[in-house]
Parts: sequence; C-alpha cells; structure tokens
Amino acid sequence: MPLRSDWSRRNCSMARGLDVLGDPWTILVLREVFFGNGRFDAMKARLEAADSVLTKRLAGLVDDGLLTKQAYDDGGRTRQEYVLTSKGEDVLPVLNAVTIWSEKHLPAPSEKAHMFVVHSDCGQRTTSADTCTSCGLQLTAANTSWHSQTRSATPLALATASHNGTAA
Repeated sequence: MPLRSDWSRRNCSMARGLDVLGDPWTILVLREVFFGNGRFDAMKARLEAADSVLTKRLAGLVDDGLLTKQAYDDGGRTRQEYVLTSKGEDVLPVLNAVTIWSEKHLPAPSEKAHMFVVHSDCGQRTTSADTCTSCGLQLTAANTSWHSQTRSATPLALATASHNGTAA
C-alpha cells in the first residue's frame, strides 16, 4: 500500500510541488545536502534516520532530478555522495521560507535550537526567503548562509550545484 496519493499529474502547481517536496524527510535530506553533508553515513547520523527511510528519500530526489550522485574515494574504495543539481538548488527559497516561518511562529526548545538565513554578501539575517531584507539582493545558494546554532557558532556557506560540478 502506498504511503500517500500520487499528485504528480494534478492540475495544481502546489499539489505537484508537494508530490516532490511534501515529505518532511525529503526537506531534511535537502537541508543536509545544502549544508554540504551529502554522504549517506553522515546524513544518517545527523538525521537519525533508518537506512530504508534515507535510501528511499535519496532515490526519490535523484529520480526527480534534485540530486545526483558523485563519486569520491574514501581511501580504499570509490563511494557515492549526493550533490545538488541546479533544479535542487532552486528549492532553496522553499527551505528558507520554512526556516523563517518556523523562527517567527514556533517556539524553540532551547536557545541553541535556532537557525537563521543570512545573506553572505552583506552579512545580515533576512526575513525573506528569496531577497535580502537588508540590501535587497536576490538570495541564491552562492550568496546565502545558514546559521544553525547547533552546528556552528558562525553562519555556514551553502553547497551549490556549480560547486559540486553539476550545474545545468
């Protein structure tokens, strides 16, 4: 039995988008890849996800063209890590919007449980998902950082499709 309906052919753009992005695990996997954490074991540890859950979400993101696999040598054998495509990079405003909305409307369980969207060019936090509210420039993966206080004392630059060699 499928977990949910297939919305990929609906006459509604939002429904079709939710068909790809509507699962919380999918959004969290994308968060990890934007943070540059595209190796299976590292993602599994960070997300505390079961192998089957992570495998299914990664396969779906590859099938949908948001991620691609890239070979790397772990010192003894060649393995695969997941990297953004330009289609995957275009999801950034959605993740920014979820983060900004959550910071505005949901209580954090601790002082360290905050994450902020920062425009790297001007160094300011923004309250818009796609445009810096301080300087007005468009936010892209190349000029945006996320400041997750559980990860780092300073904002972390995001991975980009071109940085991974997968620009379209």
